[in-house]
Amino acid sequence: MGQTGPVRVVAAVDKFRGTVSASGAASSIGDACFELGHDCVEVPLADGGEGLLDVLGGPNRTTVVTGPLGDSVEAEWRLSRGTAVIEMARASGLSLVGGLEGNDPLAATTTGTGELIDAALDAGARRIIVGLGGSATTDGGLGAIGAIHAPARLRRTDFVVACDVTTRFTDAARIFGSQKGASPAQIELLTRRLEQLVDRYRTQFGVDVADLVGAGAAGGLAGGLAALGARVISGFDFVADELDLADSIAEADLVITGEGYLDALSFEGKVVGGVVAMADDLGIPVHIICGDVDPELEISTPVTTLVGACGHDEAWSRPRRCIERIVSELLG
Repeated sequence: MGQTGPVRVVAAVDKFRGTVSASGAASSIGDACFELGHDCVEVPLADGGEGLLDVLGGPNRTTVVTGPLGDSVEAEWRLSRGTAVIEMARASGLSLVGGLEGNDPLAATTTGTGELIDAALDAGARRIIVGLGGSATTDGGLGAIGAIHAPARLRRTDFVVACDVTTRFTDAARIFGSQKGASPAQIELLTRRLEQLVDRYRTQFGVDVADLVGAGAAGGLAGGLAALGARVISGFDFVADELDLADSIAEADLVITGEGYLDALSFEGKVVGGVVAMADDLGIPVHIICGDVDPELEISTPVTTLVGACGHDEAWSRPRRCIERIVSELLG
């Protein structure tokens, strides 16, 4: 699709997991646009999980907290102008234990995430944003709750939990347990624990998390924090609002979005689906760049894959060069 004159492009992309960050992908699109004489507004995005901290300004603090299996970890977070941004994955993430093979799904705890929230309160945060995703845990947030001293302090804050799933609290183990290394028997045990926590939170905090949409995010951490007063919201909608994405898209001639692997889930609360819907609503054409795509996915939005454009090896080893090549062909 060649262009006869300069166009205004918005690069609204997620990370390409395992290869390039959202900021790196957006920068690659911007570099290609610059070389071709086009304007580009770079808007790296996240849907509430890993990458949230980076797109909202990056870390500027580090706190030693309890890792998912009890070892100490150095967790980065952000505090700026009274707003704290916390990624639970940096304190309680599956990557911290070496993936599902190194996890103990029954013992994994969100204590470290609670310790980060407590640190933010001690530092005077008036607004706390907790991004959920990439968790090792299915403890229903019990560990985090136990680590927050005087949780009544949260009532004086704007307390927000951002996630990208709509999973119910007691479904968390059944839907995500196997991804965290849980066996079928362990999944049933974890589910019973979550069911017991519903009653506990209702009695202790007067909050019924059973039917709260998204409460099962991060193994029920969303529900546990909701019991303390947090609002559980769509991570994409939250980030898009924080970064004024709609305003940027409304002024664009073309939007380029993307992520590592495109499938049906990409359109269920994730960045790509959110950007496509927003661009469609505003009447702005959109193109998707991804590492690869589910061959069974049916979609009318034009898609180009790094694997198709560059081959598998280069897509993994030089993803930014592949993104630039695709944009050059798209706009050149």
